[in-house]
Amino acid sequence: MGLFTKPKLRLIKLITKMPLWIIFAILSAIAAAGVAILGKIGIQNIDSTLATTVRAIIMAGILTIVSFALGKFHLLGTISQKALTFIALSGLAGALSWLFYFIALKNGPATGVAALDRLSVVFVLVLAAVFLSESLTWKTGLGGLLITGGALLMTFK
Repeated sequence: MGLFTKPKLRLIKLITKMPLWIIFAILSAIAAAGVAILGKIGIQNIDSTLATTVRAIIMAGILTIVSFALGKFHLLGTISQKALTFIALSGLAGALSWLFYFIALKNGPATGVAALDRLSVVFVLVLAAVFLSESLTWKTGLGGLLITGGALLMTFK
């Protein structure tokens, strides 16, 4: 058989029809799995706060290089004060999230920590309904319940 068998062609067609945000969300999930596994291995004999700090420095460096490479820094002047405030608050939330994540990872199993971390989906569901007026339907509610149930099943074995 050739390089592109029928199942591979179907997969390629499926992927090319997906909205770009779905592809990047899947890639994000794959990278997040790497964070859990690589982070758990990396923090075995060091302080979790120091590990989070080193990780943040590496992330900042990579993102700075990417922004320079894509020519994005000239856009800094287009960020409004309101947008900058919320970006800063998001950065604060992200820093706290990763600080707590690495403390949990240092002290618990990677599968349990990652499962409970995914409860953020449920919190986003509720907060998006309250603050962003996104709809909370029976499907999203059921999805939230299933995620919660799955997180609990993976944590309390």
